[in-house]
Amino acid sequence: MAGRPAESPDWASAAVDAPGKESSPGARPGAVRAPRAVRPADAPGGGDAPGAPPREQAAKPASAAATTSHLMGMIRPMLTARKLTKVYLSGGRPLTVLKEVTLEVEPGGFLAVIGPSGCGKTTLLGLLAGLDVPTSGTVELDGSDLAELSEDARARLRGEKVGFVFQTFQLIPTLTAQENVQVPMELRGHRGTDAQGHSDDDPVERAKELLARVGLEGREHHYPAQLSGGEQQRVAIARAFANRPRILFADEPTGNLDLATGARIVALLEELNRESGTTLVLVTHDQALASRARRTIHLLDGAVVQDGGAAA
Repeated sequence: MAGRPAESPDWASAAVDAPGKESSPGARPGAVRAPRAVRPADAPGGGDAPGAPPREQAAKPASAAATTSHLMGMIRPMLTARKLTKVYLSGGRPLTVLKEVTLEVEPGGFLAVIGPSGCGKTTLLGLLAGLDVPTSGTVELDGSDLAELSEDARARLRGEKVGFVFQTFQLIPTLTAQENVQVPMELRGHRGTDAQGHSDDDPVERAKELLARVGLEGREHHYPAQLSGGEQQRVAIARAFANRPRILFADEPTGNLDLATGARIVALLEELNRESGTTLVLVTHDQALASRARRTIHLLDGAVVQDGGAAA
């Protein structure tokens, strides 16, 4: 039976005569008696005798759900926000934009923050990425408490681990598409690795590769003014992935795009998320876009009113 040592099963154990007890005729003191046959519990007349203590039960294996829950508890979140609050002064009076927002995102996760305009989505994204500091509350990004870092240290952290896609693209107009993608790598000054440990190539080759991935092969030497809105957004996405970030934030990545181009942009983000293992956090007011994420959080007036949790 399970629960007993394999080398000494219950049915084969031998008993040594205890002192002071009668032995069978002719038995030597301390002799080992021959084992007695034990009928299986399901045999006729088998089972425990009336009044006998219950047999030891075999240990049941942990369920798959319990095992998964245990393993997830051992994985450090990529992003953790605790009671995140942001208050601005407006006309000399406090204006609370975020109210004690708490969330966690696992490594490789895909989170969408959804809500109407003015609900605090962009403010939340800036705080999570370390672009701004909260009035109260904490943000931990890949194990680093942003509140404990200086501005220079936060900038280094962003350069090493964070990619950001701005709603208005934020491309440098005097640089070509390829040069815009090279900027993060040049500023960083050394090669990086993604969440799966893959290293970068030469910045020029890396920029060409990323532009080809976003469908802009042959457009590397065009300036932003020579590109359409959708093409500029794809350059911005290529730039965001240049340093192989651990986590990528996207602010309304399809807000300025037509439906077809927006769908291609989202598909591209999903593809890069799967292939690179990059955690993806985006904010949007588009319900259809949010449904593509594995988890959605709804903001209203700066507070979380619904957390969709992880998809099954």
